[in-house]
Amino acid sequence: MNKKAIWIIKANGTRVPFDKYKVKTTCIRAGANRKTAKTVAERIGRKVKDGMKTSEIYKMVLEALKIEDVGKIAHHKYRLKESIMRMGPAGYSFENYVGEILRDYGHNVLFTRTIEHGKCVKHEIDLVTEIISTGEKYIIECKYHNMSGIYTGLKESLYTHARFLDLDDKYDHEMLVCNTKLSDDAITYAKCIGQQTISWRYPPNKGLESMIEEKGLYPVTILGLNRYELESLSRNNMMLIRDLVKSDLNMLSRETRISYQRLQRLQNLATQILE
Repeated sequence: MNKKAIWIIKANGTRVPFDKYKVKTTCIRAGANRKTAKTVAERIGRKVKDGMKTSEIYKMVLEALKIEDVGKIAHHKYRLKESIMRMGPAGYSFENYVGEILRDYGHNVLFTRTIEHGKCVKHEIDLVTEIISTGEKYIIECKYHNMSGIYTGLKESLYTHARFLDLDDKYDHEMLVCNTKLSDDAITYAKCIGQQTISWRYPPNKGLESMIEEKGLYPVTILGLNRYELESLSRNNMMLIRDLVKSDLNMLSRETRISYQRLQRLQNLATQILE
């Protein structure tokens, strides 16, 4: 006799069947070995109940990873989406973060949050970049959300394209980048008009999270910092954990007033995450 499906509630209110395999694969993506991922998935599978929210399951997985993951690195990597959502309140600009990511993928960032005069009206552009190898120029709209369950939809794709049309005598391409999922309509429209999109889990295996993981472009918010530490690092323009790894800790301690010992522990953790 087949076991009755357990239905859980996503952040946007929709009900979906619980899939233990998804827990296992997300743990592996976060760096857990297969044995640990399987153990965590089995643990969650025994505890999950019908009608449970995905946010509750997320917390359960984090707690299970704390117990099962010896090095605790997977625990931190599993929090990537949450870490990005913490950037805005911590004083980090999503546009600047996107610019840092694109630099590692062949873009030269020319302007951030600039005003451009189009054929009809003025536009506030989040990012202007140029492909280093070809000289092709992009206007990029960055859409940031600090809550789960919110899709970036057709409206954002439409106004990105409208701006591009008014500026297409100056730019070669348009791009929409967001830290949440794109709606189906936004994906369909973007494909139709040739708009490049980067979002959470899209394009498949080339989404925002994949780009970050491939190059180790994790934000410092992934380190589990307190509010004072986040504010201090933000004031010192330290956004990526790789910047912390390269830092002179004596100088950084003087500038941030975070103890050398604490910074050393954070640097060691950042190094482990990047390995």
